[in-house]
Amino acid sequence: MNRSLGLSKAVLVCAIVAFSSVSPDAQIAALSSQPAVALPPELARVLTDYEAAWRSKDAKALAALFAEDGFVLAGGEPPVRGRPQIEQHYAGSGGPLSLRALAFATEGPVGYIIGGFSRQPGEPDIGKFTLTLQKGTDGRWLIMSDMDNGNSRP
Repeated sequence: MNRSLGLSKAVLVCAIVAFSSVSPDAQIAALSSQPAVALPPELARVLTDYEAAWRSKDAKALAALFAEDGFVLAGGEPPVRGRPQIEQHYAGSGGPLSLRALAFATEGPVGYIIGGFSRQPGEPDIGKFTLTLQKGTDGRWLIMSDMDNGNSRP
């Protein structure tokens, strides 16, 4: 057992050394190759509606995806809370976007989606996100918080 543990450590050290000798862009591509998972339709709708609103630069439609007191937690910026402020925050923002889920779960009226994003489907992820979700009184999932950041260091 001790010999097998030593061999495992040696393999791990070799992998770390090999990975660290790869360019940062190649490291990002390797890390963004996490397999996507299929979402149930009611959660997939959150992502497809988000993509559509972002692509069309529709800040009002984006804000409508959030709970009344939801949050946007963007990197390098203070938290934004509430639909009116979220709409204002997203005004003028948008463009090509492809979201993919890496993990998800729901328990009663609460859930989450962890994912990656790129500009176009099939491209390497340029960032990652977590959405915490809350089921509205109408049964529709709403975003309680949206936290994202890029895969590249500034």
